[in-house]
Amino acid sequence: MSKKCAICGKGQVSGNNVSHSNRHTRRKWNANIQSVKVEENGTVTRQNVCTKCIKAGKVTRAL
Repeated sequence: MSKKCAICGKGQVSGNNVSHSNRHTRRKWNANIQSVKVEENGTVTRQNVCTKCIKAGKVTRAL
């Protein structure tokens, strides 16, 4: 499954874990991507959409 939102393009972000002794190791934060059935022009397709786009109503979900 793709780790990018089909609507807004939100994806994975990288950074560092920082321990108490200030050691830095690489880590990543994944966006909350859900696989959703979307209705566009009368056809139903499956898209990977972030939860913020679902909550904001940017997606018309198929029944």
